Amino acid sequence: MPSRSLETWPHGATLLETGHTQFALWAPDAFYVSVELDGGRSLPMLPQADGWFVIKTPCPAGSRYRFSIDGELEVPDPASRAQDGGIERPSVVVDPHAYAWRHTTWHGRPWNEAVIHELHVGALGGFAEVEQHLQRLAGLGFTAIELMPVAQFPGERNWGYDGVLPYAPQASYGTPEQLKHLIDSAHGHGLAVILDVVYNHFGPDGNYLHRYAKSFFREDKHTPWGAAIDFRRREVRDFFIENALMWLLEYRFDGLRLDAVHAIEDPDFLQELARRVRRQVDPARHVWLTLENEHNQAGLLEEAYDAQWNDDGHNALHVLLTGETDAYYADFADRPTEQLARCLSQGFVFQGDITRHGTPRGEPSEHLPSTAFVLFLQNHDQIGNRALGERLHRLAPPQALRAATVLLLLSPMIPLTFMGDEYAAEQPFLFFTSHHGELAKLVRDGRRNEFAAFSAFADPHARERIPDPNAERTFHASQPRPAGTATPQQLATLALYRQLLQLRHRHIIPHLPGTQALGAQVLGHGAVSARWRLGDGSELRIDLNLGDSPQVNPPRPDARRLFPASADEWPEPGLLPAHCALVSLTAATPLPPLTESVHE
Repeated sequence: MPSRSLETWPHGATLLETGHTQFALWAPDAFYVSVELDGGRSLPMLPQADGWFVIKTPCPAGSRYRFSIDGELEVPDPASRAQDGGIERPSVVVDPHAYAWRHTTWHGRPWNEAVIHELHVGALGGFAEVEQHLQRLAGLGFTAIELMPVAQFPGERNWGYDGVLPYAPQASYGTPEQLKHLIDSAHGHGLAVILDVVYNHFGPDGNYLHRYAKSFFREDKHTPWGAAIDFRRREVRDFFIENALMWLLEYRFDGLRLDAVHAIEDPDFLQELARRVRRQVDPARHVWLTLENEHNQAGLLEEAYDAQWNDDGHNALHVLLTGETDAYYADFADRPTEQLARCLSQGFVFQGDITRHGTPRGEPSEHLPSTAFVLFLQNHDQIGNRALGERLHRLAPPQALRAATVLLLLSPMIPLTFMGDEYAAEQPFLFFTSHHGELAKLVRDGRRNEFAAFSAFADPHARERIPDPNAERTFHASQPRPAGTATPQQLATLALYRQLLQLRHRHIIPHLPGTQALGAQVLGHGAVSARWRLGDGSELRIDLNLGDSPQVNPPRPDARRLFPASADEWPEPGLLPAHCALVSLTAATPLPPLTESVHE
């Protein structure tokens, strides 16, 4: 359990009544802290127990300020609610209640209704520009948008995972009020809004906590991003839990996706965060908590969290669609069809199984509902972590990708797509940052060296083709821009998404609660037949063949054809053509009457 302070304070600047603000900084390694305000005012903060420095002073919303550490270093507030520009600029006192909400009766959507569209705010132009896409996405059948991290990061361009001020929306995207307006507008279109948050590390530039709060970190534990955050400390836990509550309560986000929680050393922190969220959010609201977790910890999904991104499902599908088996796809190189069948029937593929590194990974997941897993064919990682950022429609046969899309959008798992998937966007999605100097060189070289394990980039000269993340052109190349005249492939992709999402809303979503997997059968290489008992007792069956050869498949004469709907498009009974997906629904059969059992 975390160590407890005699008294704790809310991190950052808290606007009080009568134009006063309370400033609180946890700085256990500082001897003297002052708050530097507009007009050259410097106010010494009063030292409190356990390393806190606090002051209450007349200071209205909109005031600019910094903290001065020992008279040597001026730093932004680590809990800044807004920046007057970049991280090098002053922090700003924010009135969290200034925005006048329009859709005050919105209480979110049940998790079974989630159809998620992930997007990058900066690539679309900012908070205000994202609003221009809401009507289109809602009309297509999406019920939620998921924003990649928006916390303040160094520079103007970044994926968001280099954030250093977790409470402040990125200034180049817009103001806190503009972010609230985006969320408010989404609610008006019936769209829930999820925020991707990063609680496992801070970015490499602009974080000063090591100077005045060394115990924020553990030097005995390290992550890929440096010293691990020390969640054993109450002040550290509260810093992140208060952040989660701010997004959910003040901004009215409908859910959070916690990035890479396998890098959080203390899993009890994750349980506490979920408990406090469930306790403090109005029980009438639907609030979703999801995870990215390489460790496949099924225990976190039993009560605390709604779902986990299912990388296992993606990896098996990607190998079958593309034939790629380099690097992390090596774990799916030998038995991708069997692994896909296990994913569809049990959730995780790795449930304690040994990985290519010789270590066990995962926990048994068969007992979890299908909705505990978020399935995707692409997301920001799986496109952007490719050397050249290619989208899947450039890597897979069109008909095979069409079949996989049917599985994605009609299976009982929760579907997630990435911006541009719905119309086969031509633009790649590359890794981009806006670092400078030595850090820019380290990021560029590190990025290129990451791909040494891939056969296409084993030669150092080949890695020179990988775009420089810091080049502005890399960012601009990653901005999805629908063509003035859509290609036949784009029109077909849009029509497919519209058709499948209509089917999902009509036949799948209303009956997802109580769904049980009935198993999945391997029909041949790349071909599986999976069945689920939906909550109303009906049976959903998806027959999928991503391989190049037709497969024998037992017919279901009593089933209703969902996809393809036309009898002319349905293959002859007992045959599953190559690159094909068939979806059928069998009505619930009445249960036999109960009879008394006889016991001797």
